[in-house]
Amino acid sequence: MKRIVAGLIGAGLAAYGGTVAYIQHFDHQGGPTLSADSPTLKDPVAKAAFDVLREARCDYCHTEGADLPFYSKLPVASMLMQHDLEQGLRHFRLEPVISAFQKGDAPTEEQLSPIEEVITQNRMPPSLYLLLHWHAHLNEDQRKAVLTWIDAERRTHYAGSGVAAKFASEPVQPIPESWPVNAEKVALGEKLFFDKRLSGDNTLNCASCHGLDKGGVDNLVTATGIGGQKGPINVPTVYNSVYNIVQFWNGRAATLAEQAAGPVMNPVEMGSHDWKEVAAKLASDPEYGAQFAAIYPDKPIDKDTITDAIAEYEKTLITPDSKFDLYLKGDETALTDQEKHGYALFKSIGCSGCHSGADMGGGAMEVMGLEHNYFADRGGAFTAADSGREDVTHDGLDKSRFLVPTLRNVALTGPWFHDGSVKTLEDAVRKMAYYQTPDAKISEQDVADITAFLKTLTGKYKGVPLEQVKASP
Repeated sequence: MKRIVAGLIGAGLAAYGGTVAYIQHFDHQGGPTLSADSPTLKDPVAKAAFDVLREARCDYCHTEGADLPFYSKLPVASMLMQHDLEQGLRHFRLEPVISAFQKGDAPTEEQLSPIEEVITQNRMPPSLYLLLHWHAHLNEDQRKAVLTWIDAERRTHYAGSGVAAKFASEPVQPIPESWPVNAEKVALGEKLFFDKRLSGDNTLNCASCHGLDKGGVDNLVTATGIGGQKGPINVPTVYNSVYNIVQFWNGRAATLAEQAAGPVMNPVEMGSHDWKEVAAKLASDPEYGAQFAAIYPDKPIDKDTITDAIAEYEKTLITPDSKFDLYLKGDETALTDQEKHGYALFKSIGCSGCHSGADMGGGAMEVMGLEHNYFADRGGAFTAADSGREDVTHDGLDKSRFLVPTLRNVALTGPWFHDGSVKTLEDAVRKMAYYQTPDAKISEQDVADITAFLKTLTGKYKGVPLEQVKASP
């Protein structure tokens, strides 16, 4: 009997070892490649990082259409892998990073930060995957190679103006002091931003929802529009919106001008019915007529010129010189020990995996509830506003995917989340850790420290602390 058991165990081990050997060969035969003329081949730091990602075969779960090992077709394994593949694609897409390696380009800040997060936390590849893909286990040298590459990419391409050398590779950089703009368009756009004639009944303007004295929002759960109607979603801040890759929570507007056009015609927001009607109201004002003619000599007053001017003004709504910016620029006394510790926790827990770059948001779209089911716990009906990016792309992988909100001035922009359901900044920190990071529940002291750090992100507008900015010019 012992011989039979020993034989079975031996056969099992032999089968297991043979499977591992086959998979190692399969993994090395496939995967991303670099063309002979790829600049990455001449960059030893980038090449070393590429080799690590290829060796681990991160593309299996983080790209669509990868040629998977044979066991992916077995009944039980197929079901398990399908779940893992879907989660991998919802968490992170590797295609743009592979393309950057192939072209010799720099990945975006928002692509570098999640890679840094999982490498630092040693979370990838997952344990179950490593049972069959032994070679994919990353040793210390491999992890260091990826982090060295990220450091080099940040220092070369993303270090902020005036940042201290030791902070040049941080996931967060100082907000620039200015943005290049056309001054005449800015002056016109500012007038339009505060002009109530853009609304159907002449009672609302852009600042009605985006109060410059309220952190660029209205501090309501959801917006209040024409006739007191309530909108379906929380108002994003207009401050620093120039850094967003798209506009609105679901990214349905590609530019600031497209965003400016949306509320004007929305029957629940500003309630105008026709751009010709809006243009006629503005054209009846001689001062507007002269301004538009001077700035847009060959164009009429219409949707395009109105929104172009508003967008140009909104580019100036940036808020540099926060306490944290001063710290990044070398003033060690700008932050307290608690605030510094809060920033360290912000990175180690994984918050900087999404909230990176100068704006600490706006550069990517992420799924709400990556680690736990936010909507089930919240309760209530799942609304169209909860669908997020899926409402635009009709892709199930984009369900509840939202533009990552900026954390600049976050202490002033409550209530928080797309549904405005969170009433305190501390609770926002607590819930983000639970629903978005593997750390799940963090201590109340950690919550307090991270909150203290977030309060250092309140900047200045035109040299005035944001808490002191007035509602209108």
